[in-house]
Amino acid sequence: MNRRERVDRVDLPPPPPSAYVDVDVDVDVVHRADVYAAAPLLNCLLREVAERLPEPGERPVYRLPGGRLLRVLGERRPAEPEVYTAGGWRRIGHTELVKLVAEELTRHTGVSHHELPAEMIDSRDAVAALLTVRDQVAAPEDPYLRSEQCLVTGHPYHPAPKARGGGPVAAWLPYAPEAHARFPLVLLGVREDAVVEEGDTAALDALGEAPPGYRLLPAHPWQLDLVGRADACAEAFADGRLIRLGTTGFETWPTAAIRTVYAPGRDLFLKFSLDVRITNDIRRLWRHDLLELRRTDAAAVNAFAASNGPAAWLSDRGYRTADFAFEELAVLVRDGLHDRVRPGTTPLLAAALVEGFEGNPLDGTADPAGWWEAYLRAVVPPALAAFGDHGVVLEAHLQNTLIAVNADGMPVQALFRDAEGVKLLADVPRAAGWERLAYCLVVNHLCEIAAALAERHPGFDPWPAARRELARHDLPEAAALLASPTLPGKTNLLLRWTGADGADARYLPLPNPLAGA
Repeated sequence: MNRRERVDRVDLPPPPPSAYVDVDVDVDVVHRADVYAAAPLLNCLLREVAERLPEPGERPVYRLPGGRLLRVLGERRPAEPEVYTAGGWRRIGHTELVKLVAEELTRHTGVSHHELPAEMIDSRDAVAALLTVRDQVAAPEDPYLRSEQCLVTGHPYHPAPKARGGGPVAAWLPYAPEAHARFPLVLLGVREDAVVEEGDTAALDALGEAPPGYRLLPAHPWQLDLVGRADACAEAFADGRLIRLGTTGFETWPTAAIRTVYAPGRDLFLKFSLDVRITNDIRRLWRHDLLELRRTDAAAVNAFAASNGPAAWLSDRGYRTADFAFEELAVLVRDGLHDRVRPGTTPLLAAALVEGFEGNPLDGTADPAGWWEAYLRAVVPPALAAFGDHGVVLEAHLQNTLIAVNADGMPVQALFRDAEGVKLLADVPRAAGWERLAYCLVVNHLCEIAAALAERHPGFDPWPAARRELARHDLPEAAALLASPTLPGKTNLLLRWTGADGADARYLPLPNPLAGA
């Protein structure tokens, strides 16, 4: 690998990003990007297709489907992959790891895949660009925004969590939360007879002023670049159904979800379509999801309203779009934080606790047992009550959960979001709904927080407390979970490799740490 490589760099705000120049990426950034990108790819490979061997030593050894041996350093975030050859163990970099994964999956599944290896490389290159910018700009002062913008690793069990659709860096970096971006939204006017909306969208009308006969429609600048030349939008601009009205007079901050932004001064979240594949899906607001949104969101609102605890639901309270570009230009209006977060507390993204950021309460707690018990009390009861009492399956994974902590960093409240990911037991088999909840809440969420906490406090066992919390709930599925030897683990690598629909979920059994606690 060359000692120095080139990527595009953007000077990010303040002021807003405006100029791009080439910058050198030194060997340190190259190495760090490889480490960041290799960890989730290794997690997928080892979880989904490898067999761990009972070899002693600090480096676990795995047998791959083709018979090759692979060993790594560490378990939660594996690093320094080595393959065994006739000459002994040989270290491989990220590019060679991608080649190895492609060969092993082709052998294991009998099918080849030309796009996913390119996404893996794109993900690694995106990390290099993000690290370059993060070394040069300051993180937000607000701890909540800092937590939303810290996910350089991203999904720890996805083969290409930072891929950005293969486009040039200059196209997406100005809108990347991991680069501490902030930017105004584009304001469009949609002719009134072309507007489609449902629910409470009043907040959109306060973003600016539309001329007579038009309604305001904010647009994400990146999405508008992607679809603005499409036939439907181009024709609408040409015939006056769609007009440009400038930009908002304030900046928004992209959250971890990338296409969802937050306007702190207005305490408003807005979620947009984004015609880019991020992890498993093209992140468009699909018509069928929008048409179901009011129903799923209302069910979640009712479930949390019936709760006696402090947990809160951030409602996706309405959407607006244009009939000629229903999905492409759609925008969701989501509740803000001020009326939902308990006074005197600070909300933080749960995924950030695992990733790490300045001010992470996991770094400062001297009482891991007390902190973990408080965390479980905040997160587990509302998710189980929504399922058991109201038939609502929350997508309660790390990125959809906020944790409000007090001045001492102790968890006191959980806030959940994303009606698009909610399932209702009226629509899906109960067993399938529980499997989804068990994966999101336990495997994707609690297991990751527990591992991060135990890593900081060697010898601490988080699972007896987790077992006690789950056992408190009179729910047959929870009791069965405690007795089960396995948990459901989603197979993101195999899902992508075999071309499954992004909304599909296939699971493999993972050892259940709750059973033996």
